[in-house]
Amino acid sequence: MKKKNIHSEKEYKANKIIKFGEEVAGFNIPVLNEREIRAAAGILFLLMFISLMMILFKGNFLLIKYGITIFLTDFLIRVFINPRFSPSLILGRLIVRNQVPEYVGAQQKKFAWIIGLVLAATMFIFFIIVNAYSPITGIICLICLLFLFFETAFGICLGCKFYSLFYKEKAQYCPGEVCDSKSKQGIQKTSGVQMLIILGFIVYIFLAVYFFNDNFSKRPYELFGTESSAQAR
Repeated sequence: MKKKNIHSEKEYKANKIIKFGEEVAGFNIPVLNEREIRAAAGILFLLMFISLMMILFKGNFLLIKYGITIFLTDFLIRVFINPRFSPSLILGRLIVRNQVPEYVGAQQKKFAWIIGLVLAATMFIFFIIVNAYSPITGIICLICLLFLFFETAFGICLGCKFYSLFYKEKAQYCPGEVCDSKSKQGIQKTSGVQMLIILGFIVYIFLAVYFFNDNFSKRPYELFGTESSAQAR
């Protein structure tokens, strides 16, 4: 009897460690905090973006290899162990710890992170194991950046959008309640005047490029002349 109790206690502890989502009062399914997810996405986006800039401007692939390894490890922990132990999500939690949590359904997030895991694993195979790059790695890298950018900047989980294509049940507790088909509130509606402003701004940018490109292309001089005096020495 004692052995059975010890065995069941170990199972209980294991189930507490290996799980996906948190049980929160008032929610009938496991949920996650969208605020810390967005913060974590911002951290990973910054890492991957700097890595890409290092490739584009210096031809240095070292940082992207570290970045992919970190990305893959982080997502393996999220999907197969527990999001609570993901390093980027822990950092995200620390950053937004004073903000009120915004709860989202864990199931659609898991689906989205599996997509991210597949992309990261593919990049790992090409960059780390094969040690080669190609248009395939470039496209995957851009897709990852796009997913991370939409998550952190707009709170839009692109991977979650595909959830309904593979699962019959409707996703619950989406960020901003986008799962629910509700009529937009007045503050969310865009008027014709606002659309004209956007159109006018695009025209303004094109005109600025057309008329001022040569001017803007000139290298600015150092205002206080310290650079020229240093070169003279």
